Amino acid sequence: MNLLFCSVGRRCELLKDFRKTLGDGLKIVATDHSTFAPAFAFADACYQVPLINDPGYIPEILTICKKENIDAVTTLIDPEIMLLAEHRDELEALGVMVLAPYYDTAKKCFDKYQMFRYLQEKQIKTVMTYGTFGEFKEAYDNGEIALPVFVKPRTGSGSVGARKIETLEMLEEVTEEDPSLIIQELMTGEDMDADVYVDTISHKPVAIFSKKKISTTIGGANKTISFKDEKLFAFVKTVIEVLEFNGPLDMDLFYQDGQYYLSEINPRFGGAYLHAYGAGVDFPRLIDNNSKGIVNEENIGDYEENVVMMMYDSVVIRTLKELEDTLL
Repeated sequence: MNLLFCSVGRRCELLKDFRKTLGDGLKIVATDHSTFAPAFAFADACYQVPLINDPGYIPEILTICKKENIDAVTTLIDPEIMLLAEHRDELEALGVMVLAPYYDTAKKCFDKYQMFRYLQEKQIKTVMTYGTFGEFKEAYDNGEIALPVFVKPRTGSGSVGARKIETLEMLEEVTEEDPSLIIQELMTGEDMDADVYVDTISHKPVAIFSKKKISTTIGGANKTISFKDEKLFAFVKTVIEVLEFNGPLDMDLFYQDGQYYLSEINPRFGGAYLHAYGAGVDFPRLIDNNSKGIVNEENIGDYEENVVMMMYDSVVIRTLKELEDTLL
């Protein structure tokens, strides 16, 4: 399989996991706007490309797909997911399997308020969310919501700008300064997430790995512990039924008052997918099967509980000439 990772950045361990599973039968092609993307060190072919909002970006990706005979493509950043979904037909015409949701679902995942409204319509439990200060104030005056609350950008990723707000005055101030913020109920239950693989042929979830967050930093969890709950697996399946996913996704959840609540979905490899892989939930194998036209059988919850992941930092050391020689 020839697999294209777009916007590869620092996702070195993920590429190493793919190599561990698929060995010499895998060709990893990586792109990034920066020449200094550490994960280039673990790819077989590397391309520096324009920014994703550049008009020449998609034509460049299509050219790379043709040149490298790409079988499947994925991205590792949220803003690019909708772009791949939008150009699915062009990519599939080249024989490329697009590991990204279909366009309407990609759009909902990127716009957290739109996703909230959709989940409410489908009667799926989610974190109560308000799009404006005025909307929140009306609910607050009616006793429907209390302070403190949590604010975060309506679109965006990596927890940038997300924070707890204690007072009504501060909430009004921050939302006036940044109208893109949405206001959410402050959840006090357990913070957790699930790595899910939706088969690209059957379009059904075939693997789910759930973990509780022990510690988080900007960008996601860095210490987690695995657990199993049939109630969670059933909840995840219910969510998948009302959306159109294709491949890997990361689902953020809260468990509060005996119920699961969906916070948001990142329809790509989550940063903490490394935990799932380390516990034996092998998405690279599932992707390889799908690329060969093989439908994966459902195998949900096939891992041990109380397996702990603890992330740490590492480095790639190269000379400038070595970096330049790597790029095609």
